[in-house]
Amino acid sequence: MKCGLCLPYCPTYRQTGHEGDSPRGRIALMQGLATGLIPASPGTAAHLDGCLSCRACESVCPAHVPYGHLIDAGRALLRQHRKPPALQALLRDVLTRRWPRRILALPLWLYQRSGLQFLLRKGRLLGRGRLARLESLLPRIDLPLPLPLQAKDNHRTKVALFTGCVGELADRRTLGDTLRVLDRLGIAATVPHAQGCCGALHQHAGDVAGAQRLARQNQAAFQNADTILSCASGCGATLLEYPALTGNEGSAFSSRVQDVAAFLLANGAGALPLKPLKARVALHTPCTQKHAMKQARATRQLLEKIPDLEIVSLDSQDRCCGAAGSYLLTQPAMADALLAHKLDAARRLAPDYIVGGNVGCTLHLQAGLRRAGLNVPVLHPVSLLAQQLG
Repeated sequence: MKCGLCLPYCPTYRQTGHEGDSPRGRIALMQGLATGLIPASPGTAAHLDGCLSCRACESVCPAHVPYGHLIDAGRALLRQHRKPPALQALLRDVLTRRWPRRILALPLWLYQRSGLQFLLRKGRLLGRGRLARLESLLPRIDLPLPLPLQAKDNHRTKVALFTGCVGELADRRTLGDTLRVLDRLGIAATVPHAQGCCGALHQHAGDVAGAQRLARQNQAAFQNADTILSCASGCGATLLEYPALTGNEGSAFSSRVQDVAAFLLANGAGALPLKPLKARVALHTPCTQKHAMKQARATRQLLEKIPDLEIVSLDSQDRCCGAAGSYLLTQPAMADALLAHKLDAARRLAPDYIVGGNVGCTLHLQAGLRRAGLNVPVLHPVSLLAQQLG
């Protein structure tokens, strides 16, 4: 239709006002690429690479245009004419492979625990350029800890936990807290060793073959699981779209995937003995949770189980924070421009916590808050729930 109703909801179009940075403009570019009327020029690539894949346009489209699939296909077309950007390729090679990821964890852990990170940051020895920005995104690294691989026989329900590649490296607290809450509810979780990256970095970069390979790896790893829980909405959204990658096998897999907050709500979270918490929580709703998983209310409803907690929206319009997978690294200017709205809201609301359900958003928010001198912890909702367990 190309009616343009989606344009006011597109984060990049709102920033630039350029038609090429809107869903309608990008669809026109992709049609030109597919028909050969438009070359795969650096300008065309810049407009398509600049898309966050937030899919806010899908939620308001009267014609239900599957924009998320279209932008992935457009990038696949680009991939036929160019090599992927070096930083993007490096991220995929390191983060999505278990052993490079775990080897990387040790020097990062030493860098933080030795005090070198503190000295560099305190003295601002890295300056204010790209290197300093990249270093500011580094989360606290905990060396991989053993997670239980077998469900307890005395528990009534058994589920399998999807850890993700970035989650395993940078968000082990959320994974551990999820296991604690599940255990308190009498629900045992296995953590399949053979699982891998969800494939989002490959899929959104146009690497269909790489995304399919990872999808099949996870389908094999979770073949005996009745329920597959995802703590990160970015991963969960990709897992739900495996049918587009592997057909019927993907459909059988995705039918068992659930967001952890929605699962806890349906499986007794209201009965947990939670201590009251007199604090203000600013809720950040990730784009993938709202537009792809359609679970925007789940996090708020879960937090409402904690007595005395004040819950406010970090952004009443739930705009994209600019993280978007690897986007915060490959498109730093736009990512930081979008994050600025969230930081302004954090200053105004002065929350005790910021809560969100996606590890990429968490890393981006934490780094931005740190650079702005705002000392506000950013937690997964399940971690706040685990913190208040009686």
